[in-house]
Amino acid sequence: MSEAATRQTVGARRAVSFFFVLLGTVSGVWAARIPAVKHSLGLSDGELSYGLLAVAAGLVVGMRFAGRLTDRLGSARVVTPAGIATCLAVILPGYAPTLPLLVAALFLYGLVNASLDVSMNAHGVEVERAYGRPVMSSFHGMFSIGGLIGAGIGGLFAWLGLGAGITLAATGITLALISLPAGRHLLPRTPPVAHAVTPPARAPWSGWIILMGVVAFAGLVGEGAAVDWTAVYLVEDLGAPQGVAALGFAVFSTAMTVGRFAGDHLALRLGPVRLVRYSGLVAALGLGSALLAGRVPVAIAGFALFGLGLATIVPQVFSAAGNHDPARAGQAIAHVATIGYAGLVAGPAVIGGTAEITGLPAALAIPAFLAAFMAASAGALRPRARAAP
Repeated sequence: MSEAATRQTVGARRAVSFFFVLLGTVSGVWAARIPAVKHSLGLSDGELSYGLLAVAAGLVVGMRFAGRLTDRLGSARVVTPAGIATCLAVILPGYAPTLPLLVAALFLYGLVNASLDVSMNAHGVEVERAYGRPVMSSFHGMFSIGGLIGAGIGGLFAWLGLGAGITLAATGITLALISLPAGRHLLPRTPPVAHAVTPPARAPWSGWIILMGVVAFAGLVGEGAAVDWTAVYLVEDLGAPQGVAALGFAVFSTAMTVGRFAGDHLALRLGPVRLVRYSGLVAALGLGSALLAGRVPVAIAGFALFGLGLATIVPQVFSAAGNHDPARAGQAIAHVATIGYAGLVAGPAVIGGTAEITGLPAALAIPAFLAAFMAASAGALRPRARAAP
């Protein structure tokens, strides 16, 4: 690789990293200000759930179009506008005066969020290909860093007594302005005019794509379960104080972030199949230990292992999907993400419903079994020889 090409590739990696941080920050700051939005509109828990479901609906609808748009225009042409749109869209819920307008604003936010998610992952695959070695896991690590930044910004503005609208506007406008110069460092489209006349055909919902989506679903069920249920389990089932219980998710999140930054080195050393297999086993062992030991310190250590195990799986799945058919990488990632992100939405609810019947420890065994399923399905990530045209 020439010196100029090396500089271009390094610049593109930094640019993609920024957009992952952007999406994580926007997501984190929105999550931190949800209580303020709920309070300002006087919403019940049920009414708030309509708005949160609107985000999920926007994501699902957006995924249907984001992949094909990315493949037709090239990911570099989609990432920056989608990033700016996401930054601006997140401002609207902070100023929504009624529940219907909040639902509409959150649907729009989910819609543009999907476009950024698909296009930046697709461009991340292109950067990874240019590097000739794994880098996707570090991108997802930057998303985790962004989430921590966003949560910190939201907490700071809340501590200062500033409203949700001001918080979201200050964050969104700042990141939107930075997006413009960052986007100039993305890789040029390759091949430059591959689909100038005929856009790429629709990517089929093949068995392999569905399996990758299910693996992503399994991983994101685990993430959603950790977000919603670790503290509840530690307090209600193990008798931990509230302050100690908060460590469960903090340790999980920290371990996941560390695991993602280590993931590229591990993927290079082990290959995606062995990495996902070992990761699934570590995740299953960690959560299983947390559920079976019945002691708070062991449970917190188990949640750390659970986070380490889950950290590298979704990045490897997205990388495999993007490389499966490079001409239709955006659509493949969108298909996988559509199934996968359902795990974040449905997983915690399914665990909650199951807990009503069996108790929370038995319900949390679901993501542990899903982690074992991911380990068993790892062979599907093995690169396959391309069929002759």
